[in-house]
Parts: sequence; C-alpha cells; structure tokens
Amino acid sequence: MLHCGVIELDTSAQALAYRRAYDDQLRARLGDSRGSTIERVGPLVRRTPEQGAGFVLYRDLGGLRGAELDALIDDQVRHFAALGRSFEWKWHHYDEPDDLTDRLRAKGFTPEEDETVHIGPVGPLAVPAEVPDGVVVRAATGRADLDRIRAMEEKVWGFDHSWLPDALARFMDPDDGDPAVVVLAEAGDEVVCASWAVFHTGTEFASLWGGSTLEQWRGKGIYRALVAYRARLAAERGFRYLQVDASPDSRPILTRLGLRPVAVTVPYVWRPVEQA
Repeated sequence: MLHCGVIELDTSAQALAYRRAYDDQLRARLGDSRGSTIERVGPLVRRTPEQGAGFVLYRDLGGLRGAELDALIDDQVRHFAALGRSFEWKWHHYDEPDDLTDRLRAKGFTPEEDETVHIGPVGPLAVPAEVPDGVVVRAATGRADLDRIRAMEEKVWGFDHSWLPDALARFMDPDDGDPAVVVLAEAGDEVVCASWAVFHTGTEFASLWGGSTLEQWRGKGIYRALVAYRARLAAERGFRYLQVDASPDSRPILTRLGLRPVAVTVPYVWRPVEQA
C-alpha cells in the first residue's frame, strides 16, 4: 500500500497492471471531439472546447524538465489566455518530474480537490443489484429525462445546472464520439440519482461518471445499483475494465465494490485574471 496524504492506494501487482493499462490506453488517447478541437502539442493532448474550460492530458511528459517544461506550460497558458478560457492540467501522483506541481503553481495554476482513480474488472460488478421498493433504474431516453436530471443535480449541489441537459444530449449523440449512456434512478416522477458511462472505442475500458444522489435517498444502495447497471452494459459490449475518477464520497463505496484505488489525481486549474 502507498499513502498519498490520507488516501491509501493499492500497490499490488494486479493494481499496478491496471494502472499500466489505464496509462497506455486512456491517458493520452485523442478520443472523440464532442464539440472540441483536439490536437497534439509535444507530449500533450490539448482539448479546446467550443465553449467552457479546456484540458491538457498526457501519458507522460517525455522527459521534459526545467526550461523546456516551463516553455511547454507557457505555451498552453498563452493558448487559453488568448481565448479568455480557463483550463485544467490533470496531474497524477506518479507523474515526473517531481517538481512539476511546483512549476504549475509558479505559472498561476491552482490545485483543486483531489480524486482517486479506481479500476477493476467488469465481470464481478455486472450483476443485478437491489434498490428500494418503488425505485426504477433505467437508461435516459430523451430531453424530458435530462431536464429532470438537471432538477435533481440542482437540489444536490445548490447551484445552476442549466447547461447540463444540452451537455448530456451531446454526450448521448451516437454520431459524436465514443458510445455513451446516461442512467437514472427514479421514484415516481422524481429522479433521485443519475450517472453516465462512456465506452472507449478501441480500448478495454468503460469509464463511469456522475452519481449524484438526493440526500434522503443516500445509503440505500442506489449508487451501487447504477454502477451495476453500467457494468452490465459494459460487459454486453465486451469491455474488460471499469475506470472511475472518484470523489471522496464515492471512494469507500467503489473500494467495497472491488474497484482498486491505483492513483491520486489533482486538477491544476489556470484561470484568466478576470475569472480568478
């Protein structure tokens, strides 16, 4: 085991094999555009969306250090500054060089809440899961479902999610990148939990996202049921692994379900002065 702050990571041979597969297949994958311009800039994959924040991703930094690394960082800052956009540099705890985070901070990046990458085989999770009486778990089918998911998310988080239905509609578009599905749990007319999954074409991975649950419905197995539902979809499509970027709330549930914590990630975010 490895302790990163208060997070205990699995460093077994199996967990490290999962992490290598994740690095090789997902970290620097160009993937689908989903309304973004995607380009390779040296070792980076840079994603510039039509609106909203950008991202830079990478498998590794190709040994860049010192002034060369600073120049690469500066280039990304100039790119997004010219657009007036913020962007995220997603750091993993085993990234090199060791002073990368110091260099990001020196360039004006701010670290946000850490997440844990959990990975495990699809099979053990692709099983039926019980939910409370009256709760139905199913795939979203149209705009009305997405509007109801927005209402649930706003109750959970307490701020505007007017952008979400359009974002999820693009996400579900079968002609716009990797196949994806939005899943919801509903009690009568009310959505009580929602999440989504992406099936990464050409890889062994499906990734799981979301999972917000109304407070009065927590602790009843609903989040777990949505994980199982998406795992069954992944199994039907022939995917081998599930990957989740877990929040602190999700970590213990995913660990109990058998997904292994293999990495800590921290979003380092750069914002233009007017947004800072």
